[in-house]
Amino acid sequence: MIIDWLEKYIQIKIVYYGPALSGKTTSIKSLFKHFGMENKLESIESSVRRTLFFDYGSISFQNELWLLKIHIYSTTGQDFYIVTRPITLRAIDGIIFVADSQKKAFNRTLTSWNELCSFYEDKFEDIPKIIAFNKQDVQGKYNPKVFLDQINYYKYKNINIKNTIALNGEGILDSFEEILSLVFKQLYKNQLVSAIH
Repeated sequence: MIIDWLEKYIQIKIVYYGPALSGKTTSIKSLFKHFGMENKLESIESSVRRTLFFDYGSISFQNELWLLKIHIYSTTGQDFYIVTRPITLRAIDGIIFVADSQKKAFNRTLTSWNELCSFYEDKFEDIPKIIAFNKQDVQGKYNPKVFLDQINYYKYKNINIKNTIALNGEGILDSFEEILSLVFKQLYKNQLVSAIH
């Protein structure tokens, strides 16, 4: 996070992470569509419309005093491009983990989560994060509680759960608003701790 008290702006970075074909790019496209900013999203895709490196766009909000600029990325889910994921995850303020809710995708979703944890080790618990169980409109979904039990969800701080359908935008804005809430709660908490010390 960058806070410039002189110029009165805040910049934060949010990353959508998850297994291949979970709906990360579709989620971001739905978000930008909500704000009427479809043309502001950059995607580096293959010939079969799979993300090669990352998707990127920024959304800004201005009030009387401050400008908030949110940089939004997604990582590629394809294992061939695994080396790009840690680069995209640098200096993040929050994560939206897009979980594929299909039973057939359970193991690769779990693998993706464990991989994400491995990039941060002990620091991962404190990073604000949302688990968005995507594809709630499909048949053959697994029970989210099974996944949450597998990852020991209750040990994490600054985390929340959402259900999404990226194709029609259901839950996408709610997930985005919730991650911003968690990010700023974390900022407030850190500033309070710093002030006490």
